[in-house]
Order: sequence, then structure tokens, then C-alpha cells
Amino acid sequence: QLQLVESGGGLVQPGGSLRLSCVASGFSLDTYLIGWFRQAPGTGREGISCIDSGGSTTFYANSVKDRFTISRDNAMNTVYLQMDSLEPEDTGIYYCTVLMICSPSLRTSYGHTWGQGTEVTVSS
Repeated sequence: QLQLVESGGGLVQPGGSLRLSCVASGFSLDTYLIGWFRQAPGTGREGISCIDSGGSTTFYANSVKDRFTISRDNAMNTVYLQMDSLEPEDTGIYYCTVLMICSPSLRTSYGHTWGQGTEVTVSS
């Protein structure tokens, strides 16, 4: 069974940092495009970042550019999202997904095989 499991969420103060992990089970991530999406309370799911299979090409939403960094360790079958300078607007449930296309548009429709999400709350 193909599965993605996110972890690393939690409560953090504004300006703080978190690192999210996305671990694959049942398949090897190393040939797949992976994306991170988030869903804030009362809103739709939005694309945050994506990375190609080798880790050399990445894209970010304007709202997180220069604050978030996506990376991958194919040997560990894991993709990471390092989140720095967190803001209350970053609050939401964060999901990773296997993508059909990794592009600046970060379309939700490009995702399949979604994880269950990990919750991030940025609050003082």
C-alpha cells in the first residue's frame, strides 16, 4: 500500500521554526516529484512548494519564498520542509503529496497519494 506520512508539526511562536518530514512507505520516493500543500482553517488547500526527483529543481509560493526550504533525502525515503520566520498566517494543516507535475503553479490537481497531514499553529 502506497502511503505518505507527515510529521513535525506543532505549536510555535511567531518568528520560530519547524521542520516537517514526509516519509514514504510501500514505495521508493526517489523517482517521484513531491509537493507540500497547506490548508488554513476555512480555506482551500494551497500549494507551498515542490521538488523534483533529484532535488535540483524547487518551486515556492510567493507567500513562503525565502522563509521555507524544501529538500529530500532519497536514501531515507523522506522529503523535508524547513520553515523559518513563521507567521500566524502560516497556521494550517500541512500535507505532502506525490505530484504529476512540479511547476511554479503548484496546482492541487497535480497531486495524488496524499498524506493525512500534520498541524502547524503559529501563535504567541
